[in-house]
Amino acid sequence: MTEAPGRMPVVLDGTRLTCAQVRRAASGSGVLLGPTGRAETAWRVAGALAGPVYGRTTGVGANKDVQAEAGGLDLLRSHAGGAGPLIGEERARATLVVRINQLLTGGSGVDPAVLPVLAAAVNRGFTPPIRTYGAVGTGDLTALATTALCLLGEIPWAPPATPDPAAPTGGPPRFALAARDALPFISSGAATLADAALACHDLRILLSAATAVAALSFRAVDASPEPLAPAVQRGPGQSSVAARLRALTGPTDPRRVQDPYGYRAFPQVHGAALDALDGAEQAVTLELNASPENPLIAEGRAWHNGNFHAARVALALDTLRAALVQTATLSAARLATLADPAHTGLLPFLAERPGSSGVMILEYVAHSALAELRQLATPVTLAGAVLSLGTEDHASFAPQAARSALAAAEPLEIVLACELVAAARALRGRGLPCDVPLDPRAADRALDADLDAARALLPGLARD
Repeated sequence: MTEAPGRMPVVLDGTRLTCAQVRRAASGSGVLLGPTGRAETAWRVAGALAGPVYGRTTGVGANKDVQAEAGGLDLLRSHAGGAGPLIGEERARATLVVRINQLLTGGSGVDPAVLPVLAAAVNRGFTPPIRTYGAVGTGDLTALATTALCLLGEIPWAPPATPDPAAPTGGPPRFALAARDALPFISSGAATLADAALACHDLRILLSAATAVAALSFRAVDASPEPLAPAVQRGPGQSSVAARLRALTGPTDPRRVQDPYGYRAFPQVHGAALDALDGAEQAVTLELNASPENPLIAEGRAWHNGNFHAARVALALDTLRAALVQTATLSAARLATLADPAHTGLLPFLAERPGSSGVMILEYVAHSALAELRQLATPVTLAGAVLSLGTEDHASFAPQAARSALAAAEPLEIVLACELVAAARALRGRGLPCDVPLDPRAADRALDADLDAARALLPGLARD
């Protein structure tokens, strides 16, 4: 097995990679290779195949019926043409991790000797210079062609931004990828799945933190606990949200028969968001541990198929991003009540003295972030594309769905931070217990440092 730096590495075996493990490996934990037997078997089978095999003995796309012996390396050179800015180091490293795990499932027929070289790249901090634009949900061809050319030495690897002194040393990872392995190596949506896995992990932390933030607002306005009662709940997401909120809120002395929807409908809306996240994570995890290969090497032959198509992931991520808007909208609604004397009994905007602005600007910041979140929630699965002389007449646009899901974490985090700052100030203003370590001053001042601190606190609240 390939040795990793001195941290808890992620073991890759093609069967049990999770979104959380992708995040851990992307953050520098390193990886270890599990058994490579399935990859070795598929390689031997692929080497013995006779007859037309797409991408091995033929061209690709509209050239599928053209014999193209040993043209694979030119395929890599022609397909490494992405555009736009380079993706970040963590996303590129996650792409390598996902592709290694897929190759271990044994469906590609790629030479398994490439696996320890890819693992060494991960462990030593080398990443391929992947550009943002170039995929539509039928395989991350530009990203993986670039990676293959890094292995061949035709494109330089990007060295680690912060070298790890404990990482193994040596020259850039190299592997003489055979021409017949070119198409099988790039026949994958590994970059899309990497983004999707990172997004699912990060959004789970934020959605968990959102319940803890809502609990502070519940206490700050003495919201009624009746909407949280077990008798009211329907479905697993709603029930789990209500149970956790009951535990975090504790007993309250409700002021109103019914509160605004930001409180009364929180289990319904936020529970739906968690259900959507569960669905997205299930879809992504399934693909992380599957063979997206075309052709698929299995049962002693090559099966030409469409498993590279990422419709399931794209649809699940579209649903998730729409659900994020719903739960963030309720956070902004609770923020409005925290600024309202009718709900807190304090001065407008939780100000220190009459006429002061207090936290007034937080509503503007929250709605600015919410507007961004709405833009990111635009569904990608309503689009279509006809490519390669009509041979490829559909696309899922899963890369765009995954990239938008990953980007959605920031505006969601900002909306929640605005609510957290206001809720903590309202609790202190009312003389109620508040152990949130935020600046207790109520005097008018710039709140950017408060928001930065609140954003940093959210992961800790997710574990409460």
